Amino acid sequence: MIPAAVAVVVPAHNEEHRIGACLRSVRRAVAQAAPLPVVTVVAADACTDATAVTAARAGAHVVQLERRSVGAARAAATAYALHLLADSGPHVWLAMTDADTTVPDTWLTDQISWARQGYDVVLGTILLARASRRLAALHDADYFRTRPAEPGEPWDHPHVHGANLGLSAAAYLRSGGFAALPTGEDRDLVARLASQGHRIARTDRHPVRTAARLRGRAPGGLADLLAALRSSARNRPARTPGSAPAQLP
Repeated sequence: MIPAAVAVVVPAHNEEHRIGACLRSVRRAVAQAAPLPVVTVVAADACTDATAVTAARAGAHVVQLERRSVGAARAAATAYALHLLADSGPHVWLAMTDADTTVPDTWLTDQISWARQGYDVVLGTILLARASRRLAALHDADYFRTRPAEPGEPWDHPHVHGANLGLSAAAYLRSGGFAALPTGEDRDLVARLASQGHRIARTDRHPVRTAARLRGRAPGGLADLLAALRSSARNRPARTPGSAPAQLP
């Protein structure tokens, strides 16, 4: 597939303090993808702060809803993006990220490259932003456990993140799109895409940086994982003299 246009989709719930940095990073990625047409749509879901205003001032299209569901928010923003790009034909690429995330400058160009190689879905990785050294070590020990030791060797990683996900609009529509789930909507969608035989690229080439907060917006998400890791580390028995250091999970 050669994309004729790109839609960047960002769900947000009370993210007035982070959405600006997210959209600035998206703008840099969009500039790298020029002259390909790109629209950015933010779904402001049950927001009681200035998320929608901040996003609009940053140049994004804004859809407002009252669902408190990241799946419903992604679906609403995607539907509106496809409406905006209706004149671009069937070859639209959808790039998903989160409001507490910043993307690298090559984020879109890398996804477009995979699309041109015939992939329907691109699954990227994350890095923690502003995490303590200890918390980052706890997270990374498990997250990067299967990454090849040889620098530059491709990593067919096992992760699925709505914060770093790209797919063709055709595959998205064929799969039924995002379900209105409060969490896990990304894994649910990718499972359906895989069951339908879509080509999926798993790459570590364009990791995004996601806030390492301990109170997140979606239950069972990254914040809950980080909070559990920190709690587990605090509850470990203290080392006795001469004992081996505890292994990170």
